[in-house]
Amino acid sequence: MAVEKERLLKTEVHRRDLSAAGFRFAIVVSRWNEALTSRLAAGAAEALRETGASDLSFETFYVPGSFELPLACLKAAQTGDFDAVIALGVVIRGETPHFEYVAGQAASGILQASMTSGIPVMFGVITAENLEQAEARTGQKVDNKGYEAAHSAVEMVNLFREMDRRQTADEDTKFFPHVA
Repeated sequence: MAVEKERLLKTEVHRRDLSAAGFRFAIVVSRWNEALTSRLAAGAAEALRETGASDLSFETFYVPGSFELPLACLKAAQTGDFDAVIALGVVIRGETPHFEYVAGQAASGILQASMTSGIPVMFGVITAENLEQAEARTGQKVDNKGYEAAHSAVEMVNLFREMDRRQTADEDTKFFPHVA
């Protein structure tokens, strides 16, 4: 029964065949909880390589903690050097309300960085009740939120490329391209 419940609760991800080739990625990693965030960064790099990214097509940047992720992600997105940014961190609940402030502001700020820049900024921040939950999300492949966030970044850059192609094709066929 417990195995069946675990299987039902586990998210099943259906990935399309997408390529990271020709795209550039920034990986922004919190040093706080480094034993865990280093595993997220390794998972993200592995996913990018598996989808065709070369080691030269992504750069990794480190910030002190998850609270600093949004500003560094925004800065990376605004450089114009990257097609997507992957934010990675681990926030574990403690005995004070600090968890809510850090986790909430990291999530809000990362979304704002994406919306402000127009560049996909992926949320790969683990918010866990305890160390065991965080460790379970820094495993291998699909059990690693860094790996998952990188796959999402690849999917988003491919989606944006397809949207740009469709827009260009539509504009080429319209007599008045500025009219919807």
